[in-house]
Order: sequence, then C-alpha cells, then structure tokens
Amino acid sequence: MTSVLSIDEQPLPAWQGRCDSALGWLIEIPSAIAVLAEVMILLVGIIARFVFNHPLVWSDEIASILFLWLAMLGSAVALRRGHHMRMTVLAARMPGRWKAFAEVLAIGAPCVFLVIMLGPSINYASDQWIVQTPVLGLHDTVRAAAVPVGAALMLAICAVRLMRHRARELLLGFGALALIALALYGARDLLANMGNWNLVIFFGLLLGGGVLVGLPIAFCFGLCTVACLLTTTTTPLAVITGQMNEGMSSLVLLAVPLFILLGQLIEMTQMAKAMVAFLASLLGHVKGGLSYVLIGAMLLVSGISGAKTADMAAVAPVLFPEMKRRGIPEGELVSLLAACGAMAETIPPSLVLIIIGSVTGVSIAALFKGGLLPGIVLALALAFIARRRTGDAADKVPRASLKTVLRTLFVALPALVLPVLIRYAVAEGVATATEVSTIGIAYTVVIGLLVYRQFDWRRIYPMLVETASLSGAILLIIGAATAMAWALTQASFSQALAEAMARMPGGAYGFLFISVIAFVVLGSVLEGIPAMVLFGSLLFPIARQAGINEVHYAITVILAMGIGLFTPPFGLGYYAACTIGRVDPNAGLRRIWPYLGALAAGLAVVVAVPWISTGFL
Repeated sequence: MTSVLSIDEQPLPAWQGRCDSALGWLIEIPSAIAVLAEVMILLVGIIARFVFNHPLVWSDEIASILFLWLAMLGSAVALRRGHHMRMTVLAARMPGRWKAFAEVLAIGAPCVFLVIMLGPSINYASDQWIVQTPVLGLHDTVRAAAVPVGAALMLAICAVRLMRHRARELLLGFGALALIALALYGARDLLANMGNWNLVIFFGLLLGGGVLVGLPIAFCFGLCTVACLLTTTTTPLAVITGQMNEGMSSLVLLAVPLFILLGQLIEMTQMAKAMVAFLASLLGHVKGGLSYVLIGAMLLVSGISGAKTADMAAVAPVLFPEMKRRGIPEGELVSLLAACGAMAETIPPSLVLIIIGSVTGVSIAALFKGGLLPGIVLALALAFIARRRTGDAADKVPRASLKTVLRTLFVALPALVLPVLIRYAVAEGVATATEVSTIGIAYTVVIGLLVYRQFDWRRIYPMLVETASLSGAILLIIGAATAMAWALTQASFSQALAEAMARMPGGAYGFLFISVIAFVVLGSVLEGIPAMVLFGSLLFPIARQAGINEVHYAITVILAMGIGLFTPPFGLGYYAACTIGRVDPNAGLRRIWPYLGALAAGLAVVVAVPWISTGFL
C-alpha cells in the first residue's frame, strides 16, 4: 500500500530533529487515540444494540466526527513516515543528483497543494457552522475543522522534511514546479478553448508524469485537479475540499482502519502462524505441498486482515525459511507470494471490495459472496503451476502423523473460526463490514489473551499509530480521487467515455475485455485503491448499460487490477512482496511470468463464466 523503496535524505541537525520528534508526538498520540476511540465506540454500540436491544443513537455521529479527524491526522502521520502511496521504482534508479531532485518534487508538490488548499479548507469548515448534527446538535465545523488542521500539520511536516535538502536541490525542485505553474497560467486561454481535450494535459500528461517521478499519488490527484480548475474554470476551490470531505466521510470506509488493525493483531497473537502450521502438517509432505500451504494460507488470512500487505507479512516469514531449506529458489518463492497477493484480492473481506462497494453503491454483502469462488478459481490455477515448478522440493519429506495433524488443528481451531465468522456475518447480513471488523478485533484480543497467550501490550501503541498512518494514506487517496472524479464528471468526461466504450465491438464481452486491459495497466501504475475510486464511479454505469451484472464486473476489474498491481516492473505489490520476503526483486523477474499467466487464464475463466461471480447471490 505504500512506496516500498525509499530515497536517501540528509540527516537533520539536532534542533531540527527535536522539532521533528515533537511534531511526531503531536500527531501520533491523537491519531492513536482516535483509532482506539473508534474501536471502543463501535464496540459499545454493537453491544448496546445486539445484547441489550438498546441502540445508541449518538454513536454514529461521534464515530463520523472522529473518522474525519482520524483520516487527516493519519494522513499527516503517513506523510511524516513516508507511507503515502507513490511509485518510486524509477526515482530510486536515478543518479544521485536526479534522485535528490525527485525527492524534493515529492515533498514540494504536496507542499504547494496544501498551501493552495489551506485557505479554501478554512472557509469550508467555517461555512459548516450552520449545519448541526441531528442527535447531539453539534456544529459540523467540529468535524470539518479536521481538514484545515490536518493540512496545516502536513505543511509543518513538509517544512521539516525540506530542511534535509540542500539549497540548490530546493531551488531546482521548486523552480521546476514554478515553471509548470507559469506554463499552465500562460496557456490558460488555449487550454480553455481545447474543451475536453485539456483533460489529456491535466489528467494524462501531468498526472502520469507526476506518478512516474514519484509524487505521492493522493497529492498528485489533488494538484492536477486544482490546476485544472484554476486554469479552465471559475469554480471555487472550496468545492475540492467539499468533495474530499465527502469522499473520506463515508462510515462504510471505517472498516478500512479496523481491518488494518485486525491484521496486525492476528500477526501479534500468532493466529496466522497457527493456521499455517495446521496447513503445513496436512499438506507439507505432498508434491508441491508447501506451495499449496502458501496459497491456502493466503486464502485464509485474507479473510482476516483484509489487506494484502498484511496477508503477505503474516504468511511469508512463517513459510519461507522451510521452503528455502527444501531447495526452492528464493526468486520462485517471491514470485508465488506476489501471485498469491493478486489472487486473493477478491477474498472477503478485502479492503478493495469494501471501497469499491462504497464508491459505486454495489452491495458489500453481495461482493463478499461473489468474491470467494473467483479467488478459489485463481488459487487452483496457481496450484497447478506451483506443483510443476516446486514439486521436487517435497522429496523425502515425512508425512506428519495423525496425532500431529489433530494437535495442530486443535491449536488452529480458534483462529480458523475468525475468517468463517467474518464472511458469514457480512454475507448473511447479520452485521455490516464495519461491525464485523470490530467484533473481529474483540475476538482476536480475547483469543490472544486467553487461548494463545501471545499479547504484547508494548506493541499496542505502535500498532495504533501504524493503523492511523496506513488508513490516512488510503483515505486521503479516496478523498483526492473523489474530487478528481467530480472534475472529470463536470467536464462531461464520463459521457464521452461511455460513448467511446459503448462503440467497442463485441458487446458486453468486448467491454469486459477493454476493462480488463485498462485495469491491468491502471493497477500497475496507480495502485489498486486509487484506480478503483477514480474510475469505478465512471465505468460501473456503463457496465450496467451493457447488461453486465455489477458484482461480476466488480470482481473482474478487481482481479485485473490485482494482476497489474503485482506485475513487474511497475507493480508496487511485487516490490512489497520482495521487501516482505527479503528477496532481491531481480531474483523473481524471470520466474513470475508463469504464475501471472496462470492468473490471466483464471481471470479469463471468471470473465467467460459469470456464474462464478454471481452463482451464490
């Protein structure tokens, strides 16, 4: 979910380091408190409703207010820690001077966006004073103030980070941004007369160039949207703040930080380790057995954490040492791990499923039902290839005794209950994705304390801060992409796109084919969540017009995006897998293609047979 390659910076002088530390405490402590408060409020609300049959009518209002503060504070934490999603593959390979220039751009561009938007966000928050919450009667400014406060904190963080660079680097970086701004200002009449073709300049050339040089994707979205509105329209910039606020305020998205926290808890309590141990005792002796275990573990764990990076981090450290001892090359291991990450994108409760449901209005329960079988189809395709490529590693591996299998099953049983509980509760409408994630957190804490007795209280605070950071990075992208999608819609881009894609030959299958190609490319360049948020609301109405079931279309584009996300040389997911497995990315570049071919074949089957996605609806 984040950039996986860092770019070197100069160390801070002592006084600047103290400023940075003080700023870190200022944003990290409130963000951790916000995460914990959200969990407690939602858990109390669930207990009041389900146990005492006495709903707390105020809980959603408090949760909504805290959620926007969590998103903005988390975005500030992510900016300070370098967790915002960005494509650093090209920037990391630049020579030293150009690398420093790219890093200044990656800090300077967010700084420019925040300076431009600070005033409009203050105006927007003050205008919300006349709006009051229906139950508690609180002024909405209490919630909306999170946007300017978060922007101000992020500006302070940008200032501290810019201190790490030399004056010459700063001059070159900000000089380049100023030249771009002057060029756009000078060409404003020409751009206005171009009609919708100016979108190619703003959301093609500028956006694509910004992503390639390593600008954080959320700020790249926001800056391109601001540039478009300032040079071609008279729309007030407060509209962008309103759209970002709307994009980040959906309570459905509260499941994002909760599932991220849940993923960290299952790793800390060793629930994932127990599940992997059971699968290894069951299949470790067969040909390709540990590869099957890796695939099966990703299927199981993705039903708990909801985040692919967390899935890989929970499984790889447990299995990789033994797989290496059995003679499987590390390039083969990381290739299979990356392919499993792409395969598990639709296994509920995937964060992508939750986000695409919130953006497009598709039932999340239906997506949870529809995503399971396609994931299994791709898992079978991977298992076929893995058996052929890693099967010889099982020679002379003894079969585990029945006693060992039963013992590991007994140990893993409390952990195995959790993914079943999550999927059943949401798919059957017993609880929402947000509620079931809260229940999952409570269940994991109880099991970790009483059953596995693996619960390190010292890790709670770092986990809460990490949850806020990753959540803020995701939610800021959703907010910026919502504003960008609004600008594209206002420019009639969606209508033009609909007309162009409606003319594609092949009817519904032609549209599905084009969508697959588009999302493979988008997934490799933009990363999955921004691609879904930006284009989901534009393409789903077209799919409905073409007669394609919306769940089938969602599963198709999510799988296509996942393949792009884990495809080198641009897919960030591939480099995340290499980082987690501690393997040189070059080791897997030649070995990953058979696995990607298996995923492509599995996706073709899913596309051709809609029943795989819709048969259980």
